[in-house]
Amino acid sequence: MKQLKHWQDTGNAVLGLWLVFSPLVLGFQTELVDMGNTALVGLLLLAAALGGMFVPRAWEDWTETALGLWLAVAPWVTGFATTIATVNAVIVGLIVLTLALWALQDYGLAPPESAAH
Repeated sequence: MKQLKHWQDTGNAVLGLWLVFSPLVLGFQTELVDMGNTALVGLLLLAAALGGMFVPRAWEDWTETALGLWLAVAPWVTGFATTIATVNAVIVGLIVLTLALWALQDYGLAPPESAAH
């Protein structure tokens, strides 16, 4: 299968870095659930995006899609305590989801198993 590099991975890497530092910048670092979820998703997103930048495969775009979706719904699933953390998670999650789905268009939105066929 042809390797595809996407500019969207760079965008998601930047968003991953933002998520890691946003609890400090936005002031919700004392809320463990809000901060922990945001920082963990940020680290995972950064790892997936860097994977996509250096060894592009469909799996990393699917991972970014799942992370974006999780981030957008996490405030209600985990019970975020702060409005700013909720707004941050939903907005960034929807942007990540959009960028990842945009990149997946090059693969025809096929699941990773069938992308190689």
